[in-house]
Amino acid sequence: MPVGEPYIPRTITVHLGKPDEDADNVTVSFPDYIKNVLSSEIYPTWPETSIRANAYAIVTFALNRIYTEWYRARGYPFDITSSTQFDQKYIYGREIFENVGQIADELFRSYIRRQGSVEPLFSAFCNGTTSTCDGLSQWGTVTLAEQGKTPYEILQYYYGDNIDIVKNAPVLTNTPSYPGFVLELGYSGDPVRTIQIQLNRISRNFPAIPKIGDVSGDFDFITEEAVRVFQQVFGLPVTGAVNEATWYQIAYIYISVKNLAELNSEGVSQEEIERQFTGTLEIGMQGQNVRTIQYYLAVIGAYYAAVQPVSITGYFGAQTEISVKSFQQVFGLPTTGIVDDRTWYSLFDAYTGIVESVPLDTSQNDVVLYPGVVLREGTTSEYVRLLQMYLSYIHETYPEIPAVNNTGYFGPMTKASVLAFQSLFGYPESGVVGAALWNAITSLYSDLKYGYNKQPYQAPGYIIT
Repeated sequence: MPVGEPYIPRTITVHLGKPDEDADNVTVSFPDYIKNVLSSEIYPTWPETSIRANAYAIVTFALNRIYTEWYRARGYPFDITSSTQFDQKYIYGREIFENVGQIADELFRSYIRRQGSVEPLFSAFCNGTTSTCDGLSQWGTVTLAEQGKTPYEILQYYYGDNIDIVKNAPVLTNTPSYPGFVLELGYSGDPVRTIQIQLNRISRNFPAIPKIGDVSGDFDFITEEAVRVFQQVFGLPVTGAVNEATWYQIAYIYISVKNLAELNSEGVSQEEIERQFTGTLEIGMQGQNVRTIQYYLAVIGAYYAAVQPVSITGYFGAQTEISVKSFQQVFGLPTTGIVDDRTWYSLFDAYTGIVESVPLDTSQNDVVLYPGVVLREGTTSEYVRLLQMYLSYIHETYPEIPAVNNTGYFGPMTKASVLAFQSLFGYPESGVVGAALWNAITSLYSDLKYGYNKQPYQAPGYIIT
C-alpha cells in the first residue's frame, strides 16, 4: 500500500477479462478510463445528479484498487479488471457519451472517503435490478435524483452520513509502493515505518507475530524478528529482511485484515500515512538526521582518503556539503552535495561495510563504532552491554544519569538512563539510541576516561585510497 495521501494516477492498466483469464492488458489515461466505465455502466439520459453520484462512485472504486494495490500486491501486472464480477465494466474502444464525458472530465479528481480515514472508500455498487448489494444502486440513484436529492445526498443514502468528498486531488505518475531496495537491519525511513505499522496491525489477527511496539521508522532487531516470524507464517524465505515479495505480502495481509477493499473498511488514519523523515538533507538544515549523516561521513572519511572528513555539529553547512560531494564522487553518485534517498542509503551501506570489517574487540579499544542498528527497549546485544558500561561510567561524573547493570538487555532502567542523558545534553527524549546519540555517549565516555576523544574512526587500521 502506498505511503502518503491518495492521488489521481495519470494512467491505469486494465485487464480485459477476469483476473486469471488470458486477456490483454491496456494502459489508458485515468480520465479516459472513467469516461469509458461511466458510459458502460449507466445511461446518458439519466438525471445529471444521478450521473454525478455514479461518477463519484466509479472514480473512488478505481482509486481504492490502485491505493491498496489490490492486484499489484498479488503479482498481477494490472490495476483493475474489466469484469463486473470483480470490478466495474470497461469496454475497450467503446464510444463515449458527450454529457458523460464532460462530467467525467469535471469529477475525475474527486473521490469519497470515510470521515477520519484517508483511503478512497471501497465504493461498491450494482445495478439494483438484476443484482443488489450493500453499496450504491445505480437505478436507485435515478429515483433519488427525481426526488430532488443532490449527488452528495445520494451518496450519503447508500454509504452513510460519515463520508466526505475530496476534490481536486493531485494528479501524479503512479509508482509502486515498494521502495526499490531491500529493507534490513539499520535502515531508517518512511518505508520502514510503513512496515512496522502494518506488522503491528497484522499481529492482532496473527498473534504469533511479535508486536514491534513503538513505530520509529528504524529497522532494529525487534522489527527484524517480527519480519522473520511473518515470513515463517506466510511461507516466505525467512531472512528477516523485506524484499519486494515480503513487502507486497505484508501489504496484502494488512489490506485484508483491515478490510480496506471492502465497504466495511476499518480505515487508514492520517497518523498511519504521515511522513516522519525529510526527503532530502541539504545546506542550511539542522537536527538529528544531519548529525547522523555527519557521523557516517566522519567514519567513512577516516577509511576512504578521498572522502573529506566533517565535524559532527548537527548543522548542514559548507563543510558538510563538501564532504557529501566528495562521498558522492567516490561512490559514483551525482555530485550534488544534497543527501537524497540514494545518497543516504549509499552512506549507510558504506558505513556498515566498515563496521563489519572492524572486529568488535573491546580489549584493544572499548570505544567502538555505532553498530548500524538503533538500540531501544527490548533489544539484547553486546552493543547494549557496552552502552550500559558507557552510561555507568558517565554516571560517576554526572549522577543525574542513572548507572545501569551491564546485562546486555535494554530494559526500563537502561531506557531511563538514556532518557536522562538526552534530557541533560539537549537531545530529543526518545529513549532510543541511534547514530547521533551513540556518538554523543561514546565521545563523552572517551573524554571522561581518557582525557581526549578516542573515537575509533580517528585512528583506523587502514585507509582506502
